[in-house]
Amino acid sequence: MTAAEFQQISHTIPLDPGIYKYYDKDGTLLYVGKAKSLRKRVSSYFVKYHDNFKTRKLVEHIHHIEFTIVNSEQDAFLLENSLIKQFQPRYNINLKDDKTYPYIVIKHEPFPRVFFTRNVIKDGSDYLGPFTSVGRVREILEVIRYNIPLRTCNLNLSDQNIKKGKFKVCLEYHLGNCKGPCEGLQTEEDYREGLAQVKNVLKGNLSPVVNLFKEQMQQYAAAMEFEKAEIMRKKISSLEDYSAKSTVVNTRMGNVDVFSIISDGNHAYVNYLRILNGTISDTKTVTLEKQLEEGDEEVLSYAIAYLRDVFKSITPEIVVPFPLEYPESDVTITVPKGGDKKKLLELSEKNVNYFKEELYRKKILHLEGKSDMERKQVLYQLQADLELPLLPEHIECFDNSNFQGAYPVSACVVFKDGVASKKDYRHFNIKTVEGINDFASMKEVVYRRYSRLLAEQQPLPQLVIIDGGKGQLGSAMESIRALDLIGSMTVVGLAKNEEEIFFPGDSESIKLPFNSESLKLIRRVRDEVHRFGITFHRQKRSKGTFKNELETIKGIGEQTATQLLKTFRSVAKIKLLSEEDLTQEIGSAKAKLVWEHFHKSQG
Repeated sequence: MTAAEFQQISHTIPLDPGIYKYYDKDGTLLYVGKAKSLRKRVSSYFVKYHDNFKTRKLVEHIHHIEFTIVNSEQDAFLLENSLIKQFQPRYNINLKDDKTYPYIVIKHEPFPRVFFTRNVIKDGSDYLGPFTSVGRVREILEVIRYNIPLRTCNLNLSDQNIKKGKFKVCLEYHLGNCKGPCEGLQTEEDYREGLAQVKNVLKGNLSPVVNLFKEQMQQYAAAMEFEKAEIMRKKISSLEDYSAKSTVVNTRMGNVDVFSIISDGNHAYVNYLRILNGTISDTKTVTLEKQLEEGDEEVLSYAIAYLRDVFKSITPEIVVPFPLEYPESDVTITVPKGGDKKKLLELSEKNVNYFKEELYRKKILHLEGKSDMERKQVLYQLQADLELPLLPEHIECFDNSNFQGAYPVSACVVFKDGVASKKDYRHFNIKTVEGINDFASMKEVVYRRYSRLLAEQQPLPQLVIIDGGKGQLGSAMESIRALDLIGSMTVVGLAKNEEEIFFPGDSESIKLPFNSESLKLIRRVRDEVHRFGITFHRQKRSKGTFKNELETIKGIGEQTATQLLKTFRSVAKIKLLSEEDLTQEIGSAKAKLVWEHFHKSQG
């Protein structure tokens, strides 16, 4: 849409608040935005020059515009965030967060169980969370299990079943971890009181639970039941220890959400501290990819809305590092100058800085982003550790892949100067090997790869890694000898999972130091060949491009062919089976089709 074309429709766009959606000529949603005045905001894209290249490209691709009028700027803000989350348009901020968070569920059933889950099902159960740490969830559940007797069995404790006496108490009852509702030894009302205590613990509100336990301890002591009083004292001590391990800021502070942000080029990093009853209950840092040079205010607003939605926060106060227009009218935005809230903001900034540096460190371990000298140092270290005659500036790695014992393929990845050279990656469909034979497959692909490089007069690698250990290494070396390449490059085997390196003819393996830069590079190469091979295999399966002789038999489909190959490993072995053997595997009708296909010429 040109500026002139837009001028013809601009008067039809309302001045009300709302959201606008840009589409390309194919109907693909490009961008979703919000506005106090739709006409003014949309017009700004077409009436002025944009310094940002991506913004100019967006405007060039806009074919038509849709908009939705809402009652307020707050409604526009919420709708915009919902649509971005749902459709993830190309030119909107991309928040990289694909984790499935853990919850604690109070199951909707008689005498509800309390347990860990990642699956939220709309069955009437209460889901508390989400939490950012599985370890944190397990710690909370352990505190609950020790202090609040609840059942852990999955029995159907309906009133009818309990009255019929269908169940007997288990060991958990005798250990004091359950009050025996299965035999009617605990009422539902008493069980519900326990659940109320659970909810207080999960909200970080331990005072009511501790006070209740103190009352019970005093009652037991007054009644001269000192053993029971001692049990309650230990539970109080357990809860106080748990509270002490949490980072308590100020118990009078209440509930606050704290956010900080760091921008680095086209990326931004946002940390979230969740404060419940003056205690840090959760922390989460996310990465956001900017598309149109969005400012920190816009990015932070989007991240706040996303994270508060994910973690179901209704906290009335948000602490941020700079003034922010956040259109939820019932939320207070605070930019602290000092005190406990300022300390929390500094802690959040410390977390987001650490997250950014840790990402950078991981990137460095993969050698991307390193200087030539830094990459060379890792390669020199690998040369020394493996006693290679030449610096391994060109490394290739091979791996075989198959699906449930059928459809073999192989992959080769290439690293140059310690960095993946993806344009040089190669896939191989196995051509000369029938059935699954990793050794013969490796021999075939190594021969095909280096005979091709020789024919095209391409440079050979200094180091070749055969993923799979001694067997595959021996097969690869047969091809190397056949091509008269012994001494032209170093070939080693890498034992699967063990990270042991074998040289041809050596009985003993080499194990590099676990945290050495050399082994980190080898791991990177190995992981990449696994990823590349598996991706190729999945693509082939999804496209249905795997075919074998069995699938050419009329009446035999892919599922039956796969079943036979999984059991008998190759078409050659299937040809030798009797009709009775085939019947036991796939039934008489299909067995007759397969047997006649292979033996009709003999009839």
